[in-house]
Amino acid sequence: MFIFRWLTSGTFRQAVDLRRQVRKWVNHQRDLLAPDAIAKVDDACESLRRMLDEGAGPVQLREGMSALERVANDVLIPYPNTAWRDNVEVILVAVAVAMGIRTFFLQPFKIPTGSMQPTLYGVHFEDLRAAPDDAVPGFITRFFHATLGGTFYHVIKAEADGVIVDVLPPKGFILPKFLLKTQTVVLRYRGDDGREYDKSHKIWFSPEDGHNGNLRGLTGFPKGTGSEFGFALTSGRQFKKGEYVLRLKDVAGDHVFVDRLTYNFRRPVRGETMVFETTGISSLPQNQFYIKRMVAMGGERVRIGNDRHLCINGVRLDSTTPHFEHIYHFHSNSPPRDSTYSGHLNELVGRLAHKPGLARLFTDETAEYELRPDHYMVMGDNTMNSSDSRYWGDFSRTNVIGKACFVYWPITGAENDRFGWAIR
Repeated sequence: MFIFRWLTSGTFRQAVDLRRQVRKWVNHQRDLLAPDAIAKVDDACESLRRMLDEGAGPVQLREGMSALERVANDVLIPYPNTAWRDNVEVILVAVAVAMGIRTFFLQPFKIPTGSMQPTLYGVHFEDLRAAPDDAVPGFITRFFHATLGGTFYHVIKAEADGVIVDVLPPKGFILPKFLLKTQTVVLRYRGDDGREYDKSHKIWFSPEDGHNGNLRGLTGFPKGTGSEFGFALTSGRQFKKGEYVLRLKDVAGDHVFVDRLTYNFRRPVRGETMVFETTGISSLPQNQFYIKRMVAMGGERVRIGNDRHLCINGVRLDSTTPHFEHIYHFHSNSPPRDSTYSGHLNELVGRLAHKPGLARLFTDETAEYELRPDHYMVMGDNTMNSSDSRYWGDFSRTNVIGKACFVYWPITGAENDRFGWAIR
């Protein structure tokens, strides 16, 4: 009955909330109020409670609320800046709930690099100066591309002949740099009359661009090209009128939710995409978070065949192995390529593919690595460009944060078909 009246009567909800609020204030001020004052408020609260329990109508409830308000105003000590206190209390509770969810249930994580492509994409760039036929959309279209698809365009077109004077370091704009950052490019133009003048161009970078979002030396792996590009806006570089000083497309990395709950009840399953902390792992930057696919666990023996297939305890994994359907779904004669599913390279095959130094622990298909107890081995799906356990070995299960479970941004767009639960 209580729930039904709560859902159907606004007056009923107001009465319940008022009584709860007054009782909270009394508890906060109990050591400051006289016993008879506390008794008056308690009596008024009890009277309103009886009305609620007995099914009093809206008119009676409003009379009971008015009576309780009069008593509360007479007895309770007013707080200064009550509205601010209430708002701060609500904000603190919301922050506490959000932190609890992040700590024990779901943690947001952004993909910074391309080591898991094409399963999950990190930040990648395209220098559109080399593709003059690719049109840059108008402002409205660019806004939707940015908010929904995570695609950003940066364009500087020279209005006259000139030279780059300076490229300032990235900095935060109003908010801290990890939320929003800008970079200013200063150009010196020569007008038709021969006079020189300086003009600053502010470039707004997506907060997920990380260290790559620096126009002084920008590198990246354009999606699907398989080759790295690099260019720099450096002081002294000259340009002509009408030339594109900058015409850049950058796509933010995938943002995923990490399930921190499941691994409290079971161990990771081979092939699941997990997030782990790098603390204690030699050859890696410390106190960072990486995301890779778990391929082996404590006590197992691992080899990487020249056919680019893993062998676990002598058993060869293939496209019928759960979670590896895409990893090994490649033609046996096809060469390994960047940002495609190409199996896993050992050092011998890596050298033949002009990618030496990826797998120092797996020199050829005879090299075997045995994992320590309660340790895991992980590898990136982008075997041509992944620093993983082929190089630095296994790590303790205490480093595991959770498994990637949901891509929540970018939402849509030509660059994105991964939104949702379908992390393969």
